[in-house]
Amino acid sequence: MSKLTKQPPKVIVTKMGFDGHDRGSRVVAAYLRDAGMEVVYTPPWQDIHGVVKLATEEDADVIGISSLATDHLLVPKLMEALREAGMADMQVIVGGIVPPKDEKLLLDAGVAQVFHPGATLEGIAVAVRELAAKARSLRRDKILTK
Repeated sequence: MSKLTKQPPKVIVTKMGFDGHDRGSRVVAAYLRDAGMEVVYTPPWQDIHGVVKLATEEDADVIGISSLATDHLLVPKLMEALREAGMADMQVIVGGIVPPKDEKLLLDAGVAQVFHPGATLEGIAVAVRELAAKARSLRRDKILTK
């Protein structure tokens, strides 16, 4: 079975910075796992370089960042670190309390999608599947052009 086509999406669900409120990320991680995805869940308080390293080691398709404080403001630096590590194809989503001005900042930095309170678990799962397919397509194209 080819990793690029047949295996279930592989998603990292994590929290960066000092926000330890992890109930939402646990619920999302459990739902994605129950929906047939391979989920790597980390405890809170991850740093940018640790997330990049984990994404590389796990060959993840999508990184999901949960934020209830202002730790989502670390995500533009995560996006930069992913590009520097040659992982520009990594799809990143953010969920939680994100004010509109910060949502624009995240999207401009390359975040694929922002989920706000009230987003459905099914909607998140659909988006993760679509973004995983996009990540794999981008990787396949990169391999073919080498």
